[in-house]
Amino acid sequence: MGKSIINYHAIYTDILQNKFPQKKEECRNLLEKQYLSAIDIIELNKKIFGIPDKETESENRKHRSYNKSDILEILDYQKKKQFNNSQLASHFKVSRNTIAKWKKKFL
Repeated sequence: MGKSIINYHAIYTDILQNKFPQKKEECRNLLEKQYLSAIDIIELNKKIFGIPDKETESENRKHRSYNKSDILEILDYQKKKQFNNSQLASHFKVSRNTIAKWKKKFL
């Protein structure tokens, strides 16, 4: 059985229509993208639900996964912003070891 692909466009469109219609306009530019990266999804979550408390953030972090293109985008973000590994890890809420592992594997 193949890996299923999550349709984030449909999920977030439904959430906005049913629960947060006032935030539709604020999220439109992200939802108009053909492909939503992990960074886009994190940004949508912040715009729709606000900044989560520590407990919710900790629980959500356990379920995140990143594909190669997302990782490369995050590492490119590090170059653009001139972040060190600690700053990047803090910004995206991943461990410094994860950032170091990604850099070894993909750069």
